[in-house]
Amino acid sequence: MRELKHGDEKMPALRNYRLFISHAWDYNEEYFKIVDFLRAAPNFDWQNYSVPEHDPLPNSQLVLGLYNQIKPVNAVIILSGMYVPHRDWILKEIAIANEFGKPIIGIKPRGNERIPVEVQNSAKEIVGWNTDSIVSAIRRWSI
Repeated sequence: MRELKHGDEKMPALRNYRLFISHAWDYNEEYFKIVDFLRAAPNFDWQNYSVPEHDPLPNSQLVLGLYNQIKPVNAVIILSGMYVPHRDWILKEIAIANEFGKPIIGIKPRGNERIPVEVQNSAKEIVGWNTDSIVSAIRRWSI
């Protein structure tokens, strides 16, 4: 691990977390809010392995694309507020994450107490809608 100098002391370099954030472009407000949380988190370096909105995959290539996106990540983030309208795709993302042994972190939407059973059963942890709890879970569970 390379070291960075900070004044007279040496500090270890930050880990770069590779993350897949479950999302759907017709339901993207929560996704962009999570991205904003992660970008604003102090001392947190990460890469987004989610499909970019400007370059979406056609449905015929989506499953293969999900495999390619999830395979290299350290953790998969599931926004449980999207579950009902996008159940089939989220279940596929959960299955792929499990196939590769990737830890899943569930995020409970603001104001909701109910989390889909499939997300509860597959997540290492369910966290609230705030930067500190999300980043802490990512640090705790990433492989």
